[in-house]
Amino acid sequence: MSQLGSRIGVQIYLVIFFAYLLGPLVIMSVTAFNSSSFPSAMPWECLTFDWFRSLLQDSRIMNGIRNSILIGAGTVVLSVLMGLSGALVLMRIWPRLRATYYTIVIAPILIPGVVLGISTLVFWDRINRLLGLGPGSVLSNGLFLTILGQSTFIASYCMLVMVARLQRYDETLSEAALDLGATPAQVFRKILLPFMRPAIVTAAVLAFLASFENYNTTTFIFGEYPTLTIELSQKVRYGVTPAVSALAFIIVALTIFIALANEAIRRRRELVAAVRSGASVTVAAGGRVTLPRIFSGNISAVLVVAMAMGTIVMIGTASVYRPDQCIADLRQEKQLAAQKRAEELRRQRDAKTGGTGENVGIDPVTSPAAPPRSQGGGFETVFDPGVLQELGN
Repeated sequence: MSQLGSRIGVQIYLVIFFAYLLGPLVIMSVTAFNSSSFPSAMPWECLTFDWFRSLLQDSRIMNGIRNSILIGAGTVVLSVLMGLSGALVLMRIWPRLRATYYTIVIAPILIPGVVLGISTLVFWDRINRLLGLGPGSVLSNGLFLTILGQSTFIASYCMLVMVARLQRYDETLSEAALDLGATPAQVFRKILLPFMRPAIVTAAVLAFLASFENYNTTTFIFGEYPTLTIELSQKVRYGVTPAVSALAFIIVALTIFIALANEAIRRRRELVAAVRSGASVTVAAGGRVTLPRIFSGNISAVLVVAMAMGTIVMIGTASVYRPDQCIADLRQEKQLAAQKRAEELRRQRDAKTGGTGENVGIDPVTSPAAPPRSQGGGFETVFDPGVLQELGN
């Protein structure tokens, strides 16, 4: 009984946890298909795909995405190279200096992004002045400064990934290759680099994602190359539309699709490796599939295909579906509701005045009259007609 209660408690906790974690993303995704001019899931108005069209027509958002991709690519190259170099030095440095070196290399992770952005801007501005270069030089270019500023701390993350992989490397492989006549460059290219390939790919993905979403460091050094986060922050400041929700939906869908595709490829490789080693496909797949139906045992692959088909269906529906009639009907309903509300306010006013038509207060919809003079010795408003007449006399 206690085990059953514990299992139920864990399941409830997981449901609450994932609802808290994924709930905002689901709500924002829903707002991308609501015709409301402000991002909202309730009340639901009309199904529309116009916000995706608005997103594609927004030149600032498209320019921000392009700049983010360029900066992310540059940051990946620089951060992966620095991370790999730092990891190799850390594993081969004198053991007594290893802790000091590790602290120095990891320090940028602990420094606030605002400090990194300002220090990058000030440092390279001084270098630019010492070299006598003008304001249009590459050292003052926003693209160059952003890549350098982001790489200062992203390289530390890459190094941690590389170190975790290098700790599993067998040094005897390099020693054997050197004994057999290989040069250090050949050992690095043919033995160490293939072994580090999974860590390099992981570090590259991590570096790109960290660069793509960075704001604190980028906001001081982007110059003429505003990234997507900069453009979104400016849009939120001056008013946001559901086109931002459409962008969020696309990013979430791409993330899920790539994750499922990676898992499907990994599972496929495991099944193929198990079959080549002599195990039956049924055993390799956990007793769920046979050889002619090996694809059905890969749930991730099935989900990838389902998402691809759903995307095709959504694009096809968006190309022929028009919510104009629904929006027109909704606008007419809102007008009728506003008229009914105005009539209700008018009836309430008539009920208060007893049908005499006297103004007893300001009605924001039907009566522009001024408020009455206060009774019982209270202060009179300066906009009271009697006060204005007395001031005029």
